[in-house]
Formats: sequence, C-alpha cells, structure tokens
Amino acid sequence: MGKRIVKRRQRAEFNTAHYQSEETKVRALFPGTNWSPDAREPMRDQRFIKNVKPRSQGQAVLMKSIEDHNLVLALGPAGTGKTFLAVAKAVEALEAGSVSRIVLSRPAVEAGESIGFLPGAMEEKLAPYLRPLYDALADRLSPKKLKAMMAEGLIEIAPIGYMRGRTLNNAFVIVDEAQNCTYGQLKMLLTRLGWNSTMVVTGDPAQSDLLPEMSGLAQIADKMDALDDIAVCRLAAEDIVRHPLVATMLTVL
Repeated sequence: MGKRIVKRRQRAEFNTAHYQSEETKVRALFPGTNWSPDAREPMRDQRFIKNVKPRSQGQAVLMKSIEDHNLVLALGPAGTGKTFLAVAKAVEALEAGSVSRIVLSRPAVEAGESIGFLPGAMEEKLAPYLRPLYDALADRLSPKKLKAMMAEGLIEIAPIGYMRGRTLNNAFVIVDEAQNCTYGQLKMLLTRLGWNSTMVVTGDPAQSDLLPEMSGLAQIADKMDALDDIAVCRLAAEDIVRHPLVATMLTVL
C-alpha cells in the first residue's frame, strides 16, 4: 500500500473516486428504518414505566395507608409485596418532590448463618443485607439513575446502629425486615420521624432470625393499633403474589 502511494505521488496522480464526499459513504445501519446516529435525542438507558397497582385487597389497603399516614407498619408473610410497595411509594414521592431523600434501614442480621466480617466501607458491608431493597429500587429506577442518586445522597443507607439521636426530616424512611429488631431498637427507630416525613416499617413476625421472644415487631404493632394516626396493615396468605406454592407451603410450615 505504501509503495503504491509513493508511485502515485511521483506520477502526480489524484484518485478523485477514492476521496468521495462523506454523504456518499454513509450507509443505513438498519435499512428500512428511520434511525439515525445524528438524532437530537441522545441515547439513554431506556426502561418501561410500570404503574404499580394492588393485586389484592390487602395491598390496596397498604398503598392507601402509605398515602394517608406518616407512619405505617406493614406486617405479613413472605411474598405479600410489603417491601416492593414501600419502595415504589418512596420513589413516587421522591420524583414528585414530596420528599428530598429516601432513607433505607435494615438490621444486619444473617438468616441463621454467619458469613464473618465483610470488607469495605459501611455501604459495602451493608450491601448484601440491603440487596432486596436495591432490587426493588432497580425495578423502579434504571441502574444508572439509581447509582447517581446514591452518589448524590438522594438515597441514603442508614444502619440501625447509627440512628440514635438523628431526626429524619423531609424523608421517606423504609425500615425493612423489622422482625429482626428488638423492642428497644424499634422504639428508637419510630421516634426518629421528623417533619414532612413518612416511615414505613415492614416485616414478618413469623420469620424472625432472633432468639425467641426477642423480636419486638408484634408487640409494637399491637400497641400502635390503638392510635388513630398510625396505620397497622396486616397482610395475609391471600395477599401473596409470588409463586402459588409459597402460599401453600406457609399453611404447613
């Protein structure tokens, strides 16, 4: 190739056919479509906007309670959508500007198996425990947007051990897996509620990983039932939206 260029230069020849205009070189990447790389709208992470709708009467009551109350306790068996509905409402409130941040809190208690010390910073240590919340957030937000919101502090991870003395104003607080919290921990968490904030506490008293009688969720819920300004939603087996076998198994487990 180099020798031919040198010979062409020596003969003072100019191959005009080779140096065509850029327009003639452009070919349709997908013939028959109108897609163009020069479109005004830049490429972005696309996702389907899914409207969250209740699939049972219990879920409808829970969603209505989150809209009407600043403190909601959602108790029920696995698969009733407690965490997902709480996260969906939190994202909805954040995008609407009703709150300025989402605060996620969950007890760092293993399900009967200790995996030892975890390396990394606080967020990295808590990441395995908060994975269910991350999955629900990623379902409502694109992974790229979720990462950006966490970097900006719009979505905050708050370990229960560091919540003492805080006041959570203008926030949507989600306390997940609350059945693994003691009575004292739940009392401390519930009293963190600040102005213009909503707190949703979710858990299944029947699946506590603490020693018997240590979980304070059922006791707290029974006491909150007497208060009109606090909603206590108790979901049942008919509200389970996972595989039908989950509801069947829970009748004998």
